[in-house]
Amino acid sequence: MRYAVVIEKAPANYAAYVPDLPGCIATGATVAETESLIREAIEFHLEGLKADGLPIPPPSSQVEYVDIPA
Repeated sequence: MRYAVVIEKAPANYAAYVPDLPGCIATGATVAETESLIREAIEFHLEGLKADGLPIPPPSSQVEYVDIPA
């Protein structure tokens, strides 16, 4: 599966979340660390849903960039 991940710069680090998996978040010192940690968080989140007998939400979010003239 392929989930959309949003990574945002915070004052002292980076934070990531997954729109299709509410509550699935991670923070890291760098973008690379945050990407690694959110991957682990997604796997852990999905394992928890399976263990609780809950459905796995299908990936449905779409990410696009929109160019705006400066």
